[in-house]
Amino acid sequence: MEYGRIPLKIERKELKPGVVVLMMTGPIRLGPHCRQIEEQVEKLIAAGEKRLVFDLSGVYNLDSGGLAQIVACLSKLKKSGGFLRLAGVGGTVSEVFKMTHVDRVIKIYPTALAASEDLRPDGEA
Repeated sequence: MEYGRIPLKIERKELKPGVVVLMMTGPIRLGPHCRQIEEQVEKLIAAGEKRLVFDLSGVYNLDSGGLAQIVACLSKLKKSGGFLRLAGVGGTVSEVFKMTHVDRVIKIYPTALAASEDLRPDGEA
């Protein structure tokens, strides 16, 4: 399979009532991967789901387009009164967040469960 054509798999889970976890597996790169994430987030916001965790433990590649999409999701969620947390960030993906200082803007947790615990049921974070 050609590297550019490796799909991004997104699986929705709810570890805690009112907190949606999007477990992502594969690369997050400019193009279809970013559109896929954007569509998922827009659907969730439209459905009133505004407390999200992106579990990136299965993501092994993140380019500038993917990084920009994650930041855009944060912006959309904040504008709608929501919150975004990241979990399972490691390896080169972690380095991208550190180099760009996005780790100072979006809270990062070791696990999706830890991230979901930080999002309280009363809507505060």
